[in-house]
Parts: sequence; C-alpha cells; structure tokens
Amino acid sequence: MLESMRLLTLLLAALIPAAAQQVAPPAIPADLIWEPDLEYSNPATRLALDIVRPRAASSPLPAIVLIHGGGFRAGNRESYLPLCLKLAQRGYVTATVTYRLSPGHQFPAPVYDVKAAVRWLRANAGRFGIDPDRIGVTGGSAGGTLALFVGLTPGVAELEGPGPHLEQSSRVSCVVNYYGATDFTKSYGKSVDAADVLPLFLGGDLEHARKAHLRASPLYWVSPNAAPVLSIHGTVDRYVAHEQSVWITERLRAAGVEAELETIDGADHGFKGADQERAEKLMFAYFDKHLARAKQRRLLVADHGLNGEVLELEWPSGKVLRRIPNMHGHDVQPLPDGHILYTIGAARRVAEVDRDGKEVWTYGAAEGLEHPLAAQRLANGNTLIGDAKLGRVIEVDRAGGIVWKYESADLANMRMRNSHRTDSGTTLIAIEAAGKIIEVNKAGEIVWSYQAPGEKRVPYQARRLANGNTLVSMANPGEVVEVDRAGNIVRSIGGANMALRLGWASGVAPLPDGGMFISDYTGKRLLEVDAAGRVVHELRDPMRGIATVALEP
Repeated sequence: MLESMRLLTLLLAALIPAAAQQVAPPAIPADLIWEPDLEYSNPATRLALDIVRPRAASSPLPAIVLIHGGGFRAGNRESYLPLCLKLAQRGYVTATVTYRLSPGHQFPAPVYDVKAAVRWLRANAGRFGIDPDRIGVTGGSAGGTLALFVGLTPGVAELEGPGPHLEQSSRVSCVVNYYGATDFTKSYGKSVDAADVLPLFLGGDLEHARKAHLRASPLYWVSPNAAPVLSIHGTVDRYVAHEQSVWITERLRAAGVEAELETIDGADHGFKGADQERAEKLMFAYFDKHLARAKQRRLLVADHGLNGEVLELEWPSGKVLRRIPNMHGHDVQPLPDGHILYTIGAARRVAEVDRDGKEVWTYGAAEGLEHPLAAQRLANGNTLIGDAKLGRVIEVDRAGGIVWKYESADLANMRMRNSHRTDSGTTLIAIEAAGKIIEVNKAGEIVWSYQAPGEKRVPYQARRLANGNTLVSMANPGEVVEVDRAGNIVRSIGGANMALRLGWASGVAPLPDGGMFISDYTGKRLLEVDAAGRVVHELRDPMRGIATVALEP
C-alpha cells in the first residue's frame, strides 16, 4: 500500500508542468533588495515581475528587463533571478517578467506583455530608483525573440496592446539577444522542435499560417528606429540555427542600426560552463557601454519655428529642461546663476529672466527697437543688440542708455542677421543681403570683412575663435567655414561634403576641442560635430526651426 502511494505521488509530480513548479528563492545579498511578485498587468491573466535592485543608490539607476525562454509555451521568470542578482550587483535595477504562454495565448500576446512591463517600469521609475531614459532588455531563446520585438518596434501602436500605462513609452536603449529566432519562416527543418512549438504559438504550421509566421518574425520589423542589438549565438544550436542571428545583424546594419554578433564556437542552445561565463561577460560589457550615463551638457536654443520658444536642453539626450515663449525670436544667451537673455520676436524686445522665469531686465519697443534679431550680454554688464529693421547695432547699459552705436543703410530693412562682440572689443555683423561679414571697431570703422564665395550665400552668424580665425555659418549650400584673416577657408563643415549636407547653417557654438554645435535651420536638426566635421550627436525635430544655439557654461 505504501509503495502504491509512493508511485502515485511520483506520477502526480511528473504531471505538474515545469512552469508551475516553484523555484527556491535565491539567497539575497545584504546590499540588494528583492521585491517579488509585483503585478504589472492583468489582461484577464495576472502578470507579475520580480525586481532586484541595489539597496543604496545616490541617483537613479539604469534598468534591465529579463525575459525567460521556453518555446513560448513554458518557462518561468524565477529562472532569471540568479542573473538578476549579478546585474544588480553591477548597479542595475533588474526586472524578470512573466508573460502569457501558448497555446492559450498566441502572438502577439506575449509581445504586448513584455512591452507593458517596460511601460510599467517607466511609470514607476521614481518608486524603484530607475532612470527612465536608460532601460535595456535581454532574453534567451523565445525570450530573445521577445526582447528583439521590444527593441525593434518602438512606437509601433499595433504591438503595444491594450495594457496599462499606454501614456508611457516602451522604447529601450539596447537589446542583448541570446539565440532568439528572427525568421520563423525558415525555422522548420533547422530546429529540433519548431514543428511542435510554432503551430502552438502562431495558430498553425507554415503552410496554413504563413502570414502569422511573417508577422511574428523580428526580421521583418527592422527599421532605422530600432535600438542597438547584441546577439550571442552558438554555432551548433539545435533549436535556433546560428544563421538566425546572422540575418538579424545584417538586416539591422543595412538599416543603419548598430548591431553586433558574438559567435560562440561549438556551443549549443542554453549556454553552460565557460560558454555561459563568456556570454555573460559580453552582455555585461554591452549593457555597461549602452546604459552608462553619458556626460550631459546643457544647451539653449532659440526656436524661431512653429513653437516659438527658448528651450533649455540636456545634451545629447535632448531632454527639455525649461521652456520660455519667445514669440519666434532669433537669439539666446546663457547668463550666470541660470539667467537667460533672449530676443522676443513679435514683442520687439530683448529680455533677461531669472531661473524662475521672472523678467529682471528688458529693452524693447518702448526704447525704439523695431526688430531685434541679436542680443549679447557683455563682460561690462552692458547689452549688445542688433536691430535688423533699423539697420543698427547698439550697446546699452543697465539703465537703457546707448553707449555705442553702429548703423548703416547697408544693414537696414532686414539686410542684416546676427551681430556679436569679440573678446578684443570689435563687433562682427552678418550682412545677409550682401553675403558678407564685417568687423567694426569702437570708432565705427570696418577693420575686416569676409565676402562669402558664390551667389546668395546668406551668412547668418560669425564667431571669432581663440586662434584669430572666424567661424561663419551660411546657406546655399548650408555650411560653416573657418576663415583666416586673409579670407582663406581653412576648414569647411557641410557645404559640398555629401557626408553632411546642411539646409541652412544658422547658429554655431564652438567647442574648445575644435568641435561645435550647429543649428540647421531648414534641415530641422541640431548637430554636434567634432573638429573634422564628423557628426557626434544630432537631434531632429520637424516642428522646430532653431535659429541660434548656445552652450551653457
């Protein structure tokens, strides 16, 4: 009798699916916090995740979402808890997630789920000390395929699903894909279990559900909007052929997306031993590279476009920190203590505001301004103002008294653009209609000029460099040139260079290393280039026409 009961117990245990068996909780180091079984979505089936994070963090940390494998029909989130511990001890907030399984739930249900998990983390970033701008995702096998979907389809509405927090983005910064399938139409015959797994997940085999196989294949969702991807794959994988990672890597690179493939010779599906250690080192390095907080600068830009506002931006993230309406003004300058000097277009004024946006100084129509395009606070506390309608550049003191003036019919009636005082006390003035830059001294004498070659070059701005040369931004074609005192072009950025074509280079802000920020007014983008003119970062926004860019100290 006892023997029969023992056999019955063993039989019942064998019938319990592996996914339902409980995994013993890991030993949690004292410097980490484990928060298990947090509901993130409930599409009739409760979905939960576990978070493991550092106990002490002085600032928001990057997060990593981990997606288990199991052929879309099995597996459990607890299997990734050991890896969560390793990542958390490296300074990451980690979340291992449950998602709906087949055959009860087919594509795209699990894609909806893992995207909902990313959105949930973003919505709860403050609660868990997460930097919402630094989220990565990883997964193995089926989890790798789902991780790819998260990384490849940011903003694709049909794959977001009806889950919670739809006001949040499911975009991630990078993906580490462990041997995930990328083209299910080519899985049959190259996988030991594709014929069993895929019909359950896709509602039929390839012959009867080809469209579903295509829609569920990450390879066919690649676009230039995809996140960077690292794929790690063994050469003798019996479940997902190594070539599946080759295809996705090649397709991503063809779309201009950063993609890497690390091949582990002789490795099968599910790395073990030395192969697992190597794969983890590769993954750690990739996340460290792509989720590390880049050094952020702060920029001010004058949006003369549809929005009509001054923006304070974090760079290179592009995060907007402050907005000030400028009524389509043209110029902006950062001042000490967070103050900002800027032109206010339709109001015909120049104003200084403090960090709270309170106006602390102004000079405008009441003082006779007609169309101020340029404003610069000088070291002596006075303000240089260029009025394109009146055709004059004036220096005014804090009481509004004019202490210096240069005016000419050659500048009037909107013929001039930006003006700027040099460190030597002269003033550079861009005369758009004449295609030239003039330099005027305190006596009102033109001491230097530069005539742009070609017709209708439309110079916008000039900046004197420490080496005595002058940067000039212009259009037709969009270009920034560095010219010496003899008027020779010693450096050109944009222009006829097909690697970087600019619409209209307006604002330019030089950097100490020879690089610079450039606002491409008609190209609707803001660029950082190095000394050789190579693009370091860029931000595109079709709604903005940025006239001027300035770097905060």
